[in-house]
Amino acid sequence: MIREFYEEDIEDVASQLLSVATHKIIRLEAPMGAGKTTLIKSLCSLLGVKETISSPTFSIVNHYQTNSDTIYHFDFYRIEDPNEVADIGIEEYFESKAFCFLEWAEKIETHLPKSIDHFYIDVLGSKQRRIRQKKR
Repeated sequence: MIREFYEEDIEDVASQLLSVATHKIIRLEAPMGAGKTTLIKSLCSLLGVKETISSPTFSIVNHYQTNSDTIYHFDFYRIEDPNEVADIGIEEYFESKAFCFLEWAEKIETHLPKSIDHFYIDVLGSKQRRIRQKKR
């Protein structure tokens, strides 16, 4: 998947991402302010989350509920030592079979399972982005 888009296209981009994803663990990599959380909000909405979606920068993980599923949204930006995630039980989250959306996952690279989908958002301009699927 490679696609250029603007913020008003985000719901369509989220839908396309879900259609090409082969795993429930989805890593979004991008520079600060590129739109990772905005895309995750749209993904959660498409999956049926009704509550307000916010960045878990300070809590590391937010839990959201749909009618039939739990979704975990991680933001590892504040992690200083990759082993900190062992304290929150990261392996249990990854083994839960729930959707796990990951921001700043490069900070915990050694704890990531092999079976994930990895997408990168490039900043092309102040409002233009490109999303591309990365192969592991």
